[in-house]
Amino acid sequence: MVYNPIWSSPPSSYRELVTLYEKQYNDAIVKGDYSPYVWPYRSLGVYLVIVYLLIPPTSSKLVSYARYPVFAFNVYWAIKAIRECRSAAVSTGYGIGLLDGWAILWLAAVLIFDDGRSDFHRIEKAELVEDIDRGSSGHAMYEDKNAESNGSADNHELRRRRNHGSPAKEDTGPEKSISISKYLWQKHPADFYQRLEWVADLVSNFRLIGWSHQINSIPSPPPSILENLQPSATPLKQTPPIVSTGVSRYPDSKILVRTKVITIVLGYLALDTLKVVMMSDPYFWGLTSASPPSYLPSFISSSATLTRIWRLLISLAATYVALESIMALAAPIFVGLIGPHILGLRAATWQYPDIYGSYNTVFRKGLAGWWGGWWHQTFRFAFEAPQKYIVKKLGWKERGLKAKLLGLVIAFVCSGSLHAAGSTTMWPATRPLDGPFTFFILQPVGIVLQMGFSELLGKSGLREKLPSWVKGAGNFVAVHVWFYYTAPLLTDDFARGGIWLFEPIPVSIWRGLGFGAEGEGWWCWNGRIVSWYTGEKWWQSGLAF
Repeated sequence: MVYNPIWSSPPSSYRELVTLYEKQYNDAIVKGDYSPYVWPYRSLGVYLVIVYLLIPPTSSKLVSYARYPVFAFNVYWAIKAIRECRSAAVSTGYGIGLLDGWAILWLAAVLIFDDGRSDFHRIEKAELVEDIDRGSSGHAMYEDKNAESNGSADNHELRRRRNHGSPAKEDTGPEKSISISKYLWQKHPADFYQRLEWVADLVSNFRLIGWSHQINSIPSPPPSILENLQPSATPLKQTPPIVSTGVSRYPDSKILVRTKVITIVLGYLALDTLKVVMMSDPYFWGLTSASPPSYLPSFISSSATLTRIWRLLISLAATYVALESIMALAAPIFVGLIGPHILGLRAATWQYPDIYGSYNTVFRKGLAGWWGGWWHQTFRFAFEAPQKYIVKKLGWKERGLKAKLLGLVIAFVCSGSLHAAGSTTMWPATRPLDGPFTFFILQPVGIVLQMGFSELLGKSGLREKLPSWVKGAGNFVAVHVWFYYTAPLLTDDFARGGIWLFEPIPVSIWRGLGFGAEGEGWWCWNGRIVSWYTGEKWWQSGLAF
């Protein structure tokens, strides 16, 4: 059942609309039309996958094949939640579909297209202590303090004795110790606690930073790690600190934490400003045919073209800043507060590269540069996994034209499906297929068209004669004209579903100073974010979001 806003006249403020949605939601829960998203019950599919990955290492084919029914149950459970669950908080509603859709795509990548228990290795640091008996002939003890023997690719023991041609002699004096750092490829560990950490990292590290399958659009680990990695053969190619996409890794923890804290503070202030601006325009409440807001200059409000451009830019800014700010939280917490003495290599600065690339990739590569370089690459591995699997099975060239076209189509079908799932679970009426899904499946069309036009210019000899700034300007114009016509499919659906009604910050400077809607002040988080829900069965009870 789809619930649409019902009113005799448009709401006077977005707060009135939020109240209406909450009433509709509560009525639907009472009638049994929908259920709230209850944790941990609704996360059962993901937990089953984690339990499967926690099975100790084994060569049993039965255990290997068990990943297929485990994944099938996860798909069933995720679709069940998408069909049944909603939330009064519209942004949480979007999260239900997005996270459950992502659970399907991500776990397909690490369970089906690769075998998560055997195909993935991560870099681990081993602190080896060499105790040298001065009275012996080269006798030494190596002891791993942090890593496990199962960690290296050749499965050698990190704790071992070496005897260079003669037996050890009796100790005759005090020993000297030398600490040696080694970096190893850690397989699926035998020790339960290390396996628990390994699995947690695998299922949550979406860019697979520090893993054998790390995406190629971010910097590699530093040379000091790759050059000392055992065994020396590595699937990761050494890159400079800043790769071609503009994504950079940070040289030390102080610079990293300081940069991310500044990002968070500026992002907070920007979100505060954007929220006030957006809530002054009924378009962002979901009234997509609303007239331009009164605060816009007349030369913008009198032009349908400029009004659309304004709303697209505000939508882009809000999306960019929100993602950048929330992703920036990780480094200050894991590197600055918890630190490597607890998290080990998971708190290394190179584990936290930038989320976005440089906008220069758009000038250089056009629409392909927008999606493949500048925009965040959080979902890249899962989007690429099906294409790599198919190409390998069919024996195609990895960099051949057929493989590239297949990769483009699959990546944007995955992205469209993911965002359509989020649209489906938003409370107000949305258009998942006509909106976000269509927007994303149009993107490979635009990329191919632009690449084809560039190829024609190249064959004519004109492309080489054009100055670089002309080519950059052409890419910029082409990209933004393309988005002018296609992006409303996505942004209108965001607005229609009420995603901008979400309150991103607890305290607002602007609203405290009186620039918000009537009744707003300094404090912004009202109502219940989480509450206890009692289901029909005891296992259906839990925290409702």
